[in-house]
Amino acid sequence: MSKIRPSGGYRDTCSFQTATLIYDATVWFCEKYLDPRSRTVDQMVQAARSGRQNIAEGSRASATSSQTELRLINVARASLEELLLDYEDYLRHRRLAQWAPDGADAMAVRNVPRNFKKDSADQSNLTDLSDQERWALYARWLDHADPAVRANALICLINQANYLLDQQIAALETQFIEEGGYSELLASARLKKRTADRSNPPDSSDPIPACPLCGKPTVLRTAKSGKNEGKQFWGCTGYPECKGTVPV
Repeated sequence: MSKIRPSGGYRDTCSFQTATLIYDATVWFCEKYLDPRSRTVDQMVQAARSGRQNIAEGSRASATSSQTELRLINVARASLEELLLDYEDYLRHRRLAQWAPDGADAMAVRNVPRNFKKDSADQSNLTDLSDQERWALYARWLDHADPAVRANALICLINQANYLLDQQIAALETQFIEEGGYSELLASARLKKRTADRSNPPDSSDPIPACPLCGKPTVLRTAKSGKNEGKQFWGCTGYPECKGTVPV
């Protein structure tokens, strides 16, 4: 039986893959350029990790709770926004220049996916690559000796991830409004099943008899007391409202 709502599949999404780049690059940035005893290191690494992990957790939670999925994706978005401010602070406190959003350097980072697809013989996307292959496309910035280049490139990637998450959140909100949450979908599926059952009465050869009093299906039960204690019988599924029985 297929799931009522699909879940998982987050590893193939642009948002998760970009968040993985950001997380890895942040860990190595902090190791190389910040004092490991600084509280900022822990905060930056945890913010980067939260952005990635909550995308994954939200994707898995989507099977049973639209609200939980939305909440976790919003947590991921908020964590990456916090990390964005940390990198902007790093540049500002050291009087290092931040790239203009439409400057040549920033555009070079932003256009990596487009250029990769254009240059690929089979028109493949970055989502088809392994983590190592994807890193290699950004290595000229993320492995740069100048911390300002790394920080600026990460600002570009965080802005890209945040844009993707904003789009994902908007789509989830629309889906929830139009289709409802998991509980509503489950109730709807149950109603369809009951309607189909009524439209297709069981064959007379069905070994499970109907209740002789109300016509509802019966279920096999075992008497717990009385003269028939331990013996099985067919009891109405409408019990205790209906006490109809059929001998085995």
